[in-house]
Amino acid sequence: MATAATATYRIGELAAKVGVTERTIRYYEERGLLESVKRLDGGQRVYTDDDVRRLKFIQKLKVLGLSLAEMQELETLYGRHHTNAQVLPRLIELLDSHLATVSERLGELAALRDEIRSYRHHVTKRLEEAK
Repeated sequence: MATAATATYRIGELAAKVGVTERTIRYYEERGLLESVKRLDGGQRVYTDDDVRRLKFIQKLKVLGLSLAEMQELETLYGRHHTNAQVLPRLIELLDSHLATVSERLGELAALRDEIRSYRHHVTKRLEEAK
């Protein structure tokens, strides 16, 4: 029974497909976030749709505020247990922590917004008094 050919991408194609630089991909490989890639006989890297999904997941985690160190921690957990049973609870903890940080920052920004509005009102009043 013939199997469907797996799509492969060279590093430039992968970078364009995912929207990152080739340098970023190499860096993720060095950090262990991108599994060992396959190489052609000439040593050229070849990537698969799994690598595309992986890079998109890394980008999503970055948008959500996870650091590369936190992502590496998750990767280490997965590598140790080969299941998401240990990874997902830790991911939830990390997301909760980032959610708390964002909520705190939003409170700080709301207070700053109110202070700016108040001071603007004060300056506007002074300007009107000066006329």
